[in-house]
Amino acid sequence: MNSSRTLSGPGTELADVRTPGCTPAELAGAMSAEQAADLARTLKALADPARLRVLALVAGNEGREVCVCDLTGPLGLSQPTVSHHLKVLVDAGFLTRDKRGVWAYFALVPGALDAVATALPGVGEHSGSRPSPGG
Repeated sequence: MNSSRTLSGPGTELADVRTPGCTPAELAGAMSAEQAADLARTLKALADPARLRVLALVAGNEGREVCVCDLTGPLGLSQPTVSHHLKVLVDAGFLTRDKRGVWAYFALVPGALDAVATALPGVGEHSGSRPSPGG
């Protein structure tokens, strides 16, 4: 839809200015505001280098549980700091926690990382179709 208006006044050269209208296209894969907020909270849990390393270490342990004491050395972080990162990942649904005595053991929730990719429609479909930078 185009709208037009007439400019008037001293020194006005243009009598008619057309502004192109925008007709919104139907977009596939749109998500609701609530879905976007939920996904943003989930992605925020992943948006930390230490937490990504924690997930990589736990996932690389081939389905076995990992004790917080096993992570402090490889991460180079104190036990309270590692525990904080583990809590964030548990709260976000990426890890499970099993308390045994004074220690807690953590395991990857099956499919939790896949659920993030699934929440972004079309991401997997286009991953191989983009040209590489500089190429």
